[in-house]
Amino acid sequence: MSSPASKPEPGEKPKSAPRPQPGDNRRGAFAGLIIALLILGIGWWLARDLTAASKMQDCLMSGRSNCNVIEPAR
Repeated sequence: MSSPASKPEPGEKPKSAPRPQPGDNRRGAFAGLIIALLILGIGWWLARDLTAASKMQDCLMSGRSNCNVIEPAR
């Protein structure tokens, strides 16, 4: 006698687990969206930082000494 938890007989095919439906894998898509947004945010921050550094370097290379950014009072 063979119980359901035992190994299949040598001639039998093992029963496979039921496959998930195609629309049930939202967790992977959500994780991919979060990763894409994170990469986009880091890229945007890096582009702004590099642009500011480039402007500062251009100002200093032109021989000016007042290159500090002056922020308006709020």
